[in-house]
Amino acid sequence: QVQLVESGGGLVQAGGSLRLSCAASGRTFASFAMGWFRQAPGKEREFVSAISWSGGSTYFADSVKGRFTISRDNTKNTVSLQMSSLKPEDTAVYYCAARPFALATARRNDYNYWGQGTQVTVSL
Repeated sequence: QVQLVESGGGLVQAGGSLRLSCAASGRTFASFAMGWFRQAPGKEREFVSAISWSGGSTYFADSVKGRFTISRDNTKNTVSLQMSSLKPEDTAVYYCAARPFALATARRNDYNYWGQGTQVTVSL
């Protein structure tokens, strides 16, 4: 079983930055593809970013490309999402997700494990 715990959410003004972190349990974290998804009120959960097991490949939704970066530290079992130039439309609950022993994808249903989410609110 894999447990994921997100942190770093909060309230920020438009144009500001936040850094989300996700801590994972388990000794095989280095074999997981990791993803970040978000869900705004009344909307479906959508892909934000993903990173391969090695960190060598990263993927971003068009809506965040150039503003968000994703990274991981396999020695600490963590994955981070650095968010900059935040916009009100980035407001959502952000979820960390893990896909063991597989490639990173943008498909929500490909991920087996999910965190509880962390709220990000961007005000004008």
